[in-house]
Amino acid sequence: MSQFLDTMKRSSRVRVLEASRALPLEALRRRALETPPAPPLRFSAARFDLIAEIKQRSPSAGELTVEPLAVAARAAAYAQAGAAAVSVLTEPSRFGGELAHLASAAVALEAHGVPAMRKDFLVDAYQVYEARAAGAGGVLVILRMLDDAELGTLLDAAAECALFVLLEAFDAGDLARAGALAATPRTLLGLNARDLLTLKEDASRFALLREDFPPGVRRVAESGIGDGEGAAEVASLGYDLALVGTALMRAPNAAGLIAEMLAAGRAARLTGGRRRV
Repeated sequence: MSQFLDTMKRSSRVRVLEASRALPLEALRRRALETPPAPPLRFSAARFDLIAEIKQRSPSAGELTVEPLAVAARAAAYAQAGAAAVSVLTEPSRFGGELAHLASAAVALEAHGVPAMRKDFLVDAYQVYEARAAGAGGVLVILRMLDDAELGTLLDAAAECALFVLLEAFDAGDLARAGALAATPRTLLGLNARDLLTLKEDASRFALLREDFPPGVRRVAESGIGDGEGAAEVASLGYDLALVGTALMRAPNAAGLIAEMLAAGRAARLTGGRRRV
């Protein structure tokens, strides 16, 4: 594991400990299971979709907006532009996130039938129940951070809460480890093109590793996609979705950029995008 992920994992465990002192696990679990269901994740017949992300800042890019984050308004705009889901950063120290952002997005998205996804450095089932209690319909789980027991605990909690899961991989080893775990209707498998040592993006990895995905999974291209051309490229490689954050946070017209990327990606799939079955 990289130093960055190790630091995030340690910090995440501290947050779980502090939160569980205020609200014990079983009380949170009951709250989560009593929360009304989130909108389901739906996919376009055009075979390319977008997960649009909301975050205040990132370790590699710094502050992403000088304006107030306006989570609810941004989430609604993303949904109206056609996003299949909205990813919300809840990590506080490096990304400026909080659970309140997730809850705000979930409320705004309900009217549009679009789920919110908690994106964080999840290490404990407690955080999955936090996500569901906040209204999330999905969670991101980083394979590299977790041993088999930890991963199984998170996936079991997600299944209990009827959440979709985006399993995040960084290399061929992660993709191989995902294996059968990703071959379920509620699971997506993403490849993050960011180098964990330098935190720089390398979009060439989408082509280099596309054949390393296990068969039959929905593939998500993460990081390094900022415009219609980038969306068309990953779509032509057979990716079913793209997760886009920084470009949308910086765009003067985020809704317009979402529409551009969806149109380009779907056209690429229609005119010759390849998908391994």
